[in-house]
Amino acid sequence: MPTEKSPPSSSARRRVVGAAPAGANPAAGKKILRPLPHNLLGKLAATDTRPAVMLLETLLLPAIALALGLLLHPEDPLWSEGDFPWSWLAPVIVALRYGPLAGLGGAVVLLLGWLLIHIGHYDRFPQLFFLGGLILVMIVGEFSSLWQARTRRAESVQLYLDQRLEHLVRQYYLLRLSHDRLEQELIGRPMSMRDALATLQSVGDESQDAVQGAQTLLRLLAQYCQLESASLHAATDDRAEPLPVARIGSSTDALDIRDPLVQQALETRKLCHISQLLTHKQQTRYLAVAPLMDLGGEIYGLLVIEDMPFFSLQDENLQTINLLLGYYTDGLAMQTLARPILERLPDCPADFAFEVQRLSHMRDTTRVPSIVVALEFLPRAIERGLPAQIERLKRELDEIWLIPGPERQVLALLMPLGDMATAEGYINRLENWSQQKSGQPLAESGIFPHVLALEGAPLELLEQLHRIAHA
Repeated sequence: MPTEKSPPSSSARRRVVGAAPAGANPAAGKKILRPLPHNLLGKLAATDTRPAVMLLETLLLPAIALALGLLLHPEDPLWSEGDFPWSWLAPVIVALRYGPLAGLGGAVVLLLGWLLIHIGHYDRFPQLFFLGGLILVMIVGEFSSLWQARTRRAESVQLYLDQRLEHLVRQYYLLRLSHDRLEQELIGRPMSMRDALATLQSVGDESQDAVQGAQTLLRLLAQYCQLESASLHAATDDRAEPLPVARIGSSTDALDIRDPLVQQALETRKLCHISQLLTHKQQTRYLAVAPLMDLGGEIYGLLVIEDMPFFSLQDENLQTINLLLGYYTDGLAMQTLARPILERLPDCPADFAFEVQRLSHMRDTTRVPSIVVALEFLPRAIERGLPAQIERLKRELDEIWLIPGPERQVLALLMPLGDMATAEGYINRLENWSQQKSGQPLAESGIFPHVLALEGAPLELLEQLHRIAHA
C-alpha cells in the first residue's frame, strides 16, 4: 500500500494563458511529494495572524497598563493592594485575543515591571496577587484557544460551502440558459450551449499546449458570442502582459495596460464594458474586458474585446462570456488538482478526485472530517440494476464513483463535511429504501456497505476502493 502522499503540482496553474507546460511526468508508479497549490484551494489555505503584530500587542498592552499605573497610582502602580487588580486587564485582553501563551507573555511584562519598580525590596513580592492573575490568564487563554479553533473550523466549512454554492449557481445558470433559450440559440447561433461546454472541457486537456488552448477558447467565444476582434493576455492580480497569447480579428496592436477599462477589470475582478466608462466620461479603445478567474479568486488572464456586433453588446451576452470563462478556468483548476490521482487511477472521475483532494487538505488544516461510503454490489444486485438506482438517491453535495470489477461493482460516495453519524444515517436510509422496494435488507439484496474516513493520503483511500472492487 502506498505510504507517500502525491498532491498536485502547482506548475500547471497558468497553462491557459502562456505559462510553459508542466515538465515530463515521472515514471509510472513513481511518486513525488509536492505541495498542494494554495491558489486552487482558494481561502481554504489562508494564513493566520501575523506574528509581529501579536508580539507587539503582547508587549505594548501591559506596558501601557504599567504606564497608566505610574501616572494614576504611583504608590502602587499594579494595584496589588487595591480593591481590584486593574493591571491584569492587559494580559487578560492579550490572552483573549491570542491565547494562553501570549497572555503569559503579558504577565511576564507585568512581573518585570514590578521588579524594576521595587528594586531592593523583593521581600515584599505579592505572591498571591501574581498567582491569582496567572490562573485567571490561563483560564481566559484556554477559553480563547478553544473558541478560536471552533471559529476557524466553522469559517473553513463556510468557505467550502460558499465555493460549492458558487459552482452550483453557475451550473444552474448554464442549465437555464441552455433550456429556456434553446430555440433562439439554434436560430441565431451556430452551436448550442452543450456544444460550447463540451468544447471547453476539451480545451484544458494536456494534449493541447498553452497557445493552442487559448486560441481554441477564443474561437469558441467568437462562434458562440459573436466576437469579431479579441485577444487573450496572461495576467496576475495587478497587471497584464501587453503581448497576447492568442488573438482573433484584424487588430495587431499590443494591449494598452493603462487603459481605464483594463485597470477597472483588474481592480474589480469583474467583467467591465464600455458603457461603465462613458458614464464617467472616460475614453477607452476596448468594448469589454473580462478576467479569467476561478472559484478561489485566482486571476489567470484577461479577455480583451475590441470589436463585436452592436446587438451582441448586451447584458445577457456579456454574462454568457463571463460564465464561459469561469467554467473554463474552474475546469483547469480541477484538472490540475486532480491530476496526481488521475495519473494513477485514470477511470476515476475528475470531479471526484478534485473534491477528495480539497476535502483532504481541509481535514489536514482544520480537522473538519469527511467520509466515504463504499457500496459493494454482488452480481445479483447488478443484474437488478441497483447501482444505477442508488446513484439517483445521492445528496446534492455528494460526489460518486462507480468502480466496475470482474465479479462485483463498488459505488463510492464522497460525503463532504460528514462523519460516522452521517454515513450511518445514509446507510439506514438505504436500508429503509430496500425494505420498501423489495422487502429485503441490503445484505440479502446483495449490497454490502463499507465506511471509510477520509484520512491520510487520498490516493491510498481510492486505491483501497479499487481493491474492494477487484477483490
